[in-house]
Amino acid sequence: MEYFIDSGEKPAIIEYPITQFFMLMVLMILIAIELILSSIENVMFQTLSPEAKERYLESKAKKREWTWAKKMYKRLTKTREIEKEGEIILDHNYDGIRELDNVLPPWWVYLFYATIIFGVVYLIRFHVAGDYDQKLEYEQEVAAAKIAIEEYKKTAKDLVDVNTVEFLSEAADLSAGEKIFATSCVACHMADGGGGIGPNLTDEYWILGGGIKNVFNTISEGGRDGKGMIAWKQSLKPLEMAQVASYILTLGGTTAANPKAPEGEIWVDPDAPESEEIIEEAPMEQVSDSTDVAMN
Repeated sequence: MEYFIDSGEKPAIIEYPITQFFMLMVLMILIAIELILSSIENVMFQTLSPEAKERYLESKAKKREWTWAKKMYKRLTKTREIEKEGEIILDHNYDGIRELDNVLPPWWVYLFYATIIFGVVYLIRFHVAGDYDQKLEYEQEVAAAKIAIEEYKKTAKDLVDVNTVEFLSEAADLSAGEKIFATSCVACHMADGGGGIGPNLTDEYWILGGGIKNVFNTISEGGRDGKGMIAWKQSLKPLEMAQVASYILTLGGTTAANPKAPEGEIWVDPDAPESEEIIEEAPMEQVSDSTDVAMN
C-alpha cells in the first residue's frame, strides 16, 4: 500500500484511516467467498453416492507430492541414497571414519562456470575496452537523481522553502494567494494593501526586505520581535505562503485608497542585473580666437 499512497513519514494505514475500512471490507469479502465455496462443496458432497464419497474423501486425505521438485533437487545435487553409499566409499579409514567420493553438486559447478564467464566479460568490458568506471557511474546516477528531484518538486510545491521559493506567476496561484490575503491579511494591511496596523505593501519600501524570498520568510517566521507580524508557518502550508507572497508582490506599484506613509527602506534586488549608466559627456566647446583687424 505504501507504494501507491504517499503518506509521508507515517504508515498509510495510520495517516488515512479510510484504508483500514477498505482492508476490513476486503477481508470480509474473502471470508464470504470462502464460506460460499465451503457451502457449495458440502452441497455437492451430499449429492454423491457412497462410493463416490469414499473416493472423494480418499483423494482429499492423500498428501500432495511435489515429484517434479524432488526430481529437480536430485538432478541439481546428485546425492546418493544412504543405502547406495557403499558404492562410493573410498579406501581411506581414519579411526573408523570413512570418506565418500561424492561428486560436486551440479548447481555449484554451474555457478562456478557462470562466475568465470562473468569475470571474462567484466575484464574485457572495463579493463580492455575501457568502458565507464565507478566514478563516472556515480556522477551519472547523481545527475539523474538531481533531475528526478527537480521533476518531483515541480509537482510537489509543498516542498518549497525560503531557499527554493520562486515567484508564482500562474493565475491559479495568484488567485489562491489573493483569497489567503483576503482571509488573513486585510485586517492589518487593508484589502488594497495600503496598510493599516501593518505597513503599506504598494510602495517600494520594505522593513524586512522585499523580493519573493524575503516576503516568504517574513510570512513564515513573522516580523520584528514584539511589534511585528506573527509567524504563519504553523497555519499556512509552504505552498500557501508562496502563493500569498507572490500575490503581495503584485500589489507593488498599485494605487491604494488611503496609503500609509512609507516604512523601512527602498529595497533593491541584489540579484537583478545592474543597469548600465550611460554617461553623456558634454561636447567640448571649441574656442576660437578671432582677430578682427580693422583697416583704416
